[in-house]
Amino acid sequence: MAVDSSAGAGPDVVDAEVIGSTEVDEGALRRLLRRAGRTLARPALECLELLLDSNTPPQVRVTMLAALTYLLVPMDLIPDFIPAAGFSDDLVALTALLGLCTTHMTDAIRQRAQRKLDRWFPLGR
Repeated sequence: MAVDSSAGAGPDVVDAEVIGSTEVDEGALRRLLRRAGRTLARPALECLELLLDSNTPPQVRVTMLAALTYLLVPMDLIPDFIPAAGFSDDLVALTALLGLCTTHMTDAIRQRAQRKLDRWFPLGR
């Protein structure tokens, strides 16, 4: 996942280049989610939208970045190329980390994630 470092960040930010990001190259994430399916895409897109939301605290943004990084790395607890089971650990990790950050999840973030989910995974196809 490529991250644009053009935006600035405050002094409390662990990694201003990542946390101050306003743009994320979604191509790699989209290709992976196409393989993984809509069930995994929903929490992944919620993580992405939480990461990109300017009101999200830096420590939560780092957590969401870690969750998405785990998703994008193909060799994890259960390698993603294993049929049926490959993305199950990713789904558990994303869901668990979203649960820890639930107080920062707003309706606007959920709606942005849902719109992106509907664009990437049209229901009629």
